[in-house]
Amino acid sequence: MARFSHLATQPARGPGDILRWKVLDRLPGRRVSRGPEFAELDRVRPGVRAGGAAAMASAGGAAACWIGHASWVLRLGGKNVALDPIWSDRIQGVVPRLVEPGVAFEALPALDVVCVTHDHMDHMDLPTLARLGRGPTYIVPLGNRGRLARLGLDDIVELDWWQSHPVGDLRVTLVPARHWSMRAPWSRNETLWGGYVLRGPEGTAYHSGDTAAGEHFAEIAARMGEIDWAMLPIGSYAPRWFMEPQHMDPDDAGAAYLALGVRNLLAMHWGTFRLTDEPIGEPPLRMRRWWVEHGLPDERLWIMDVGEVRDLVRS
Repeated sequence: MARFSHLATQPARGPGDILRWKVLDRLPGRRVSRGPEFAELDRVRPGVRAGGAAAMASAGGAAACWIGHASWVLRLGGKNVALDPIWSDRIQGVVPRLVEPGVAFEALPALDVVCVTHDHMDHMDLPTLARLGRGPTYIVPLGNRGRLARLGLDDIVELDWWQSHPVGDLRVTLVPARHWSMRAPWSRNETLWGGYVLRGPEGTAYHSGDTAAGEHFAEIAARMGEIDWAMLPIGSYAPRWFMEPQHMDPDDAGAAYLALGVRNLLAMHWGTFRLTDEPIGEPPLRMRRWWVEHGLPDERLWIMDVGEVRDLVRS
């Protein structure tokens, strides 16, 4: 029985929808024409910076490094934190990486905390978690403990929405997302999903996980207070008839930024894996266009290179 179906995004997408998207919509006469502009945008990849680990070390204080997709390494509250870490070459051995991880696995700093937002395979990569081993504290939404325990991990904290866990000077809170969970066809919504608010002495960061647009952003702002850095997804949104209930597009990410009242938007969930139908380079183009149209300061939009490190300094 699905434990969390009452909290899941609606309408649910099932096998029939996937058949329409992946098969029927690609039949002759139904296929959307893709011209040279699509092909040009589809060749775009995120920039890549070498030496991310060294840059994190030299940053000294709080810092963020984009590893790719929804994977980040933060230093906040004196702790090294990985969020939705994926160092595998492929998702489930099938979907290949388009760019290498921003920090080589062997060069990772010792991690204190690993946060996983939900059980989808492009966020919970079991081979990576097994490689990270028993050193960190693992923080997961309700229902995910057993899966990690089977990897031999033992320092596991499960959280419900709005529950928090302190790790030294860092406080980690699971917050709602408009999404769903499923590891296999028979396990839909048996585990919870969400995002994380990480509060340290230097400021507060928010990682949304996968989410559609919704009123939960305003609720997060109201209940969690001031947020300095929001890691929000800008990709994996096409076709909209299929993705709108579960993934934001760049316009939705911009609206979420405004609803959160956050200082800086850190773009993620694009350019690393080909999961949906938009051209690879379209999300940052649309995000920048939305930003300009709304007259927002350039320095508040962080569309980072893979491996890029930025200091987390409140301003």
